[in-house]
Amino acid sequence: MTDVPPATTAPADRGTAHGTPGPAEGPVSGDDPALRAAYRLCRRRTKDEDPAEYALIQLVPAALRPALHALWAAANALDDLGDDRTAPAAERAARVEAWITALHRELPTGSSPDPVRHALVDTANRWRLDLSELRDAMAQVRDDTHGRHFADWAEWRAWGRDNLLPWFGQVRTVFDRAGVPVALRLDTREAYEEFLDGVRLTDILTDLSADLAQGDLLLPAEALDLHPGSAADLVQRRWSPGVAALVTHLTGLARQWVAQATLTRGMHPGPATVLDTMAALLHAQLDAVDAAGPALLRSAPRPALPTRARILAPARARAALAWSLTPLTVPPRRHPGSQRPPAPALSAPTGTFLRPPPHPSGERPPGIPSGDLPAHVAVIMDGNGRWAQQRGLPRHEGHRAGADAVREVVHGALDIGLRHLTLYTFSTENWHRDPEEVDAILDLLRREMTENPFRDLDVRLRWHGRAGRLPPDLVDVLQLRERTTRARTGLTLTMCIDYGGRDELTRTAAALAGRARAGRLEPGLIAEDDFARHLPLADLPDVDLLWRTGGEQRVSNFLPWHTAYAELHFTPGLWPDTDRRDLWQAISAYTHRQRHHGATPAPPPSPSPSPADGSSAAHCSPAPAGGSGG
Repeated sequence: MTDVPPATTAPADRGTAHGTPGPAEGPVSGDDPALRAAYRLCRRRTKDEDPAEYALIQLVPAALRPALHALWAAANALDDLGDDRTAPAAERAARVEAWITALHRELPTGSSPDPVRHALVDTANRWRLDLSELRDAMAQVRDDTHGRHFADWAEWRAWGRDNLLPWFGQVRTVFDRAGVPVALRLDTREAYEEFLDGVRLTDILTDLSADLAQGDLLLPAEALDLHPGSAADLVQRRWSPGVAALVTHLTGLARQWVAQATLTRGMHPGPATVLDTMAALLHAQLDAVDAAGPALLRSAPRPALPTRARILAPARARAALAWSLTPLTVPPRRHPGSQRPPAPALSAPTGTFLRPPPHPSGERPPGIPSGDLPAHVAVIMDGNGRWAQQRGLPRHEGHRAGADAVREVVHGALDIGLRHLTLYTFSTENWHRDPEEVDAILDLLRREMTENPFRDLDVRLRWHGRAGRLPPDLVDVLQLRERTTRARTGLTLTMCIDYGGRDELTRTAAALAGRARAGRLEPGLIAEDDFARHLPLADLPDVDLLWRTGGEQRVSNFLPWHTAYAELHFTPGLWPDTDRRDLWQAISAYTHRQRHHGATPAPPPSPSPSPADGSSAAHCSPAPAGGSGG
């Protein structure tokens, strides 16, 4: 029996895609022998190097296993390149970078001379995986070659989640493409991420001896400091009471994080069985870590075979039953000469980004010194519905056209060097619109986020708003875009979706009240800084320029805290007619304002020529919102 992609997916053949071995695991006529060998290599490496992972993959339908073996082997191949201490750090980083760059180049071709990448490229194309979501996780492996040190658990969690979540996301996408989405309820998302924290901590404890031999101590100082002397003892690979106490403390934490009873409630029994079995194997692994004692610093402990058998035997029976009742949708085999659209590439080689396409007119942004630019521009994108009605179209067509304007304005923000752009995308009040229009807006947002139009650009995407009323799959993709763009340093694009200013202030007041009730904050001493720190998106900077299209002149419950001293700019054009030149005009008008935030104005400058874009200045509000002293 071989684990290779199935030969056919006609409805009559779907029965072969269940968890029990069958024809779907047999030979694939017409497939490239090198590709078959590549998948066999990935399967063998998974089985030899991580028996627990291999056992878990055996719990999924046979048709899905090759994709999971390819993903595991690729992640492990990168780790091996980064961990090869026979080479200096710079050389290891270069090897990882070369591997990523080669993958970027090979994805559009559908092939690779490297067998692991060959299987990964084929998997991405067969299952329509967007491997650009792995870009930052792969880059992290490169950066880890120079060593990692964590001050606290927050840094450690960010590092671990940035690495694991994208790979687990690809596995979830494979299930989704097969017709068995691993849906997470909104109230289990933090549990899911905490579960992966437990996976990471268990791996670190298991591999402690190998990491220490390479000079790595991948634990936060916050944990080490609780047990004085443990860090020095570990570096010397010396078992001591402090190290013993530290290990007991960490295995306890890992057990707590892995024990997420609510995670699989309501989930399809197939994926639920895999996650429950994974948790049981992790608990067994933690038991082995606890029982190892001083041997933990010499070799990696493993659970006894009878222990694993007691966990896996009933899991196999449950999984076989669950999948036997589940029809799957499996990608068809590639017939000779047939073509399939290639999987999306990895954006660009790691560490580089493309420039946005130029404006069709060839016009370039005004040459404004960076110090004169607003740091943060917020936009109320008004007029989509009116634009459509003027053309006899349904309102949702206006929102579709508005999405094109969003891309244009983001390109303009990158062109001019703006640091923060925040868009009022869907307000809490928008739920009162016609349900058909609301559904169209949410579907459009889902498509835009899935298509990821800014994949190749240096854009960090953030989402501001509530999750409770949004479709879970939309929340999923929003959170994915946040995670996979977190390390980007160009434009920060914040999408306000199910956002309301009064709701934001109410939530902040509730957070302050909770801390005061817990005795962690003195109500009479609450200052503006305290309030700002408890905002739902506490690091969002104040808005310098608030721009509204559509001819209305109000702020509509948008960012009331952040716009307290914003300059206001109103223009009559409807949002779908907007392009990057309108953003440049708004910024140019801003640079001619005097901002003094309530202080005495500076003496007026000597007369100077009016800005070249006089039409933009005519749309500005007659007076700056500079406070009562203005």
